[in-house]
Amino acid sequence: MEKYSVALSSIVEELKLEKIYVPENFEQIMVYKKEVNRPGLQLAGFFDHYDNERIQIMGKVEYHYLLDMTSQERQKRLDDFFGKGVTALVISSNLEVFPEVVSSAEKYVVPVLRSADTTSNIMGALIASLNVSLAERMTRHGVFVECYGEGILILGDSGIGKSEAAIELVKRGHRLIADDAVEIKKVSAKTLVGSAPELIRHYIELRGIGIVDVRRIFGMGSVKLTEKIDMIINLELWQQGKFYERVGMDTEYTNIMGIDIPTTTIPVRPGRNLAVVIEIAAMNNRQKKMGYNTAVEFNKKLMGQLSDDSDR
Repeated sequence: MEKYSVALSSIVEELKLEKIYVPENFEQIMVYKKEVNRPGLQLAGFFDHYDNERIQIMGKVEYHYLLDMTSQERQKRLDDFFGKGVTALVISSNLEVFPEVVSSAEKYVVPVLRSADTTSNIMGALIASLNVSLAERMTRHGVFVECYGEGILILGDSGIGKSEAAIELVKRGHRLIADDAVEIKKVSAKTLVGSAPELIRHYIELRGIGIVDVRRIFGMGSVKLTEKIDMIINLELWQQGKFYERVGMDTEYTNIMGIDIPTTTIPVRPGRNLAVVIEIAAMNNRQKKMGYNTAVEFNKKLMGQLSDDSDR
């Protein structure tokens, strides 16, 4: 599996962390782990299963544990801790920074940062940021749009009309996220987020016309940087004799990086307004998430009607 990384400096900028001490190579320091660690056990001398690639967070518990020590004992514990390797230390709640912390950090070239947020808040913010930056990812050929708040990933063979459908959706007030290549990140155990590669962001290719800048033609409201993938729509040429879902009782899924995404196959043939069909699919998917399934309700009514007829 590919190992992703994010610059520590970008995390510091994003979370507005105060720099207490940073080494000369600060801009080159990379973070590779999504998880963070509170080093209470390590300050007590227990290093089994310790992962030095994690960002370490010192809160009030660790602070008061060190506060009760003499300066010499505190220096020894901190030297043992920093000497095992630390990517960076973040001190929460604007706690006082012990001189021994700075001394050990300089000795072992470890960045020391501070946040005004509580320990729980800074941990949550760090984990959320790292989950996005270090997420497992892949690229799929397709078009990604936001339609009625739903992230719709449109897949299909080249030339089937994905981009044309997307531009019609933009004209109808929806938003383009990516055309041709969609970067998909697994940001949690149940969430996929899609975006466009920076080079082709906000552009769309229309055969016969060429490259179109959607943001400049339709305005800033017509584009979006990222969106959760709520649904996949497969476009395929209409095949005579093939069965296509007409009631919607059965839900198909596509598995991407271990997450099942509801999937609908839409047959394409001349005369079909794909943008309208995609809009209806988006609203129907949203309705299902809100607890109402039209196909199930219709089936209940049908079964009830058949039962009444049989009783007569």
